[in-house]
Amino acid sequence: MSRLPRFLLVLLLLSPAGCTGPDGTIPPGSTAHDLGERTFRTYRPASLPAGRVPLVVVLHGGAGTGAQAERAYGWNATADRGGFVVAYPDGVRRSWNAGPGCCGPAARDGVDDVRFIEDVVAAVSRGAPVDPARVSVTGMSNGAMMAYRLACDSTVFTAIAPVAGTLIGDCPHPAPVSVLHVHGTADESVPWAGGPGSRNNGGTGRIPIRIDGPPITGVIASWRTAASCSSATETVDGPVTRSVANCPDGRLVELISIAGAGHEWPATTLDATAAIWRFVSSRQPV
Repeated sequence: MSRLPRFLLVLLLLSPAGCTGPDGTIPPGSTAHDLGERTFRTYRPASLPAGRVPLVVVLHGGAGTGAQAERAYGWNATADRGGFVVAYPDGVRRSWNAGPGCCGPAARDGVDDVRFIEDVVAAVSRGAPVDPARVSVTGMSNGAMMAYRLACDSTVFTAIAPVAGTLIGDCPHPAPVSVLHVHGTADESVPWAGGPGSRNNGGTGRIPIRIDGPPITGVIASWRTAASCSSATETVDGPVTRSVANCPDGRLVELISIAGAGHEWPATTLDATAAIWRFVSSRQPV
């Protein structure tokens, strides 16, 4: 028997039991979905603008879930205001394989999370009017590391917005994406200055966690070099410092640091969700 095209396989695996409407569309509100053995959630506002709309993929941190990310970070309310669709994938046993030794069961078992998240985007795009030129991904901690991995190993996304994460492993040929990185300078799990985080075990434990990257400023500098960006301009507003570099084809690489903030999704000194939405909603290929 000939193999089904991948997009048809994704449609067949998308569970029909309450996950999609009778015509295959994703209904308004918060909905659970299955893709074979993997799961994800979506949020679709009650009404959407005419035409195709953005999709934001939100990746939970280590020990989190898609449902937890949906509750914690305020993306559903932002989608109502901005008119876009949100997807919340679930990592294998609450972890993402973001690179060598990181993190948890997903890394230990060599899970292909790049392929899974691409399949989530494909499934959502067939159930909602998603604009393929406006698909972005954000994530917290291990989810932020996975966002970087997607920029390294996938061409599906226009922009990435890691929060409290870093790049794990090599990335010789990143996709031409815009990058917004948000990080607290007092983060002990993913240190601002680089080096082993407080939970690092070198990627060798029963639950491997390898968080031993370069300084966050070094990650951003290497990304700007790879993207041939101009020199950055910096603005300071109390504890929040923004460093923005313009890059070819209308892309940006921006770093937002929050003095004294720890390993968190900022919501007070900086509304990270609002800042990320402003950034990704304005990023499109030229």
